[in-house]
Amino acid sequence: MKIIDLAPGDERLVTDFLPVLRQLRPHLTEETYREVYAEGHGSGLRFSGAYDSDGRCVGVAGWRIVVNTSTLRSLYVDDLVTDADARSGGVGKALLTYLQERAREEGCLQFTLDSGTHRTDAHRFYLRERMSIVAFHFSKPLETSAE
Repeated sequence: MKIIDLAPGDERLVTDFLPVLRQLRPHLTEETYREVYAEGHGSGLRFSGAYDSDGRCVGVAGWRIVVNTSTLRSLYVDDLVTDADARSGGVGKALLTYLQERAREEGCLQFTLDSGTHRTDAHRFYLRERMSIVAFHFSKPLETSAE
């Protein structure tokens, strides 16, 4: 398995990464994906993808280095998804290993991610990978102001 990082503007973001990423984030369109990455890249957003021996993208991770008072310096995973046809084949583990090594190289003290409460299969995987549930993540949609 080969894991690569892609910069904004690389066409493989759309041709290879987006079809896999949409399995986790079905709301993403090509346009919104490009916009998010173009804006997010400036604040550290990166995307890495795993390719199998046939050259097919089988996993994608969106991640960034975060510095805050809670975790100090950590690598935070925004997205981690394995193609449905490649699950239980070591792709997720390979991506986690790759990202944790990147975190060490960047001087991070923690490796963190959030996972939707309904993603019980993912939770079992993260627990098997010796990750701990250490917080609740709260969210509230904001109404836009009427003009």
